[in-house]
Amino acid sequence: MNQLPKYTWLIDTIRRAGKISHKELSDKWQRHKELSDCRPLPRATFNRWREAIYEQFSILIECQKRDGYLYYIVNPEDIEEDKLRKWMLDSYSAGNMIGEHLSLKGRILVEEIPSGRDHLIPILEAMKENRVVSITYHPFQKSQSYTFSIEPYCVRLFENRWYVLAHNIGYDDIRLYALDRFDDAEITSETFKLPKDFDAEEYFSTAYGVVAGTGDGPEKIILRANESHKHYLTSLPLHHSQRLIQDLGEYADFELFLVPTYDFVMKLLQVGSMIEVLEPAHLRKTMLKWISEMYELYKND
Repeated sequence: MNQLPKYTWLIDTIRRAGKISHKELSDKWQRHKELSDCRPLPRATFNRWREAIYEQFSILIECQKRDGYLYYIVNPEDIEEDKLRKWMLDSYSAGNMIGEHLSLKGRILVEEIPSGRDHLIPILEAMKENRVVSITYHPFQKSQSYTFSIEPYCVRLFENRWYVLAHNIGYDDIRLYALDRFDDAEITSETFKLPKDFDAEEYFSTAYGVVAGTGDGPEKIILRANESHKHYLTSLPLHHSQRLIQDLGEYADFELFLVPTYDFVMKLLQVGSMIEVLEPAHLRKTMLKWISEMYELYKND
């Protein structure tokens, strides 16, 4: 069995407990039937897992000998600061928790990621070795598929779709491709050099989602959320730059710094009148254009 679910279970269990004894760990492990097969967790196995976790994740699990030999994570802040590692551990932890409650499978609803998993692994393998990938791609707007070569720079998950940002060798430019539009992906023997100055997080830093590299500069955007929606924006910000300017009860104003691209406008339209764009003026005009076109569709009803 793949050891990763076991390691993530151990990390998550200790994280949530803060400090925990080996006996408590073993009891919890034994109750997790899907992973443990109802068997206890031997101390020797536990120690091997601790070593493996440190080697693979740089997460250090130590024992506090006073007050009953309690185990704890020495560097929990490292997990919080590493976005990829935190996302992976959280994802596996959620899977482990669901695995403990498979009897509730008809009452736990998840969203499907369209076929991205079929091509994600070869793309990741190619990225690891900096290899060119030959892909067969079927754009939404075209009636047929096209085969061409790309140099994969990074992947991004956004709104239940995996995307790869890549250098299109034929056009010699950087483009974004949705993995669910792939018909095929084949790793070639040809290698490439990732540009030394490429930083995936920086590339998307002023983007709302996946539309980036448009040449437009980021700008200050002021949004006003009504009393019903301001709590959603506070608990789940639209962008990492978002900050609260003022909360006056009936509404709250937020400031963001990003490029107001198509996907950002679509996100604002989703919530209708619960959000108003205050600045900039050109974004207000864009919203008005979309709203006017929507009104034309329904005005005769």
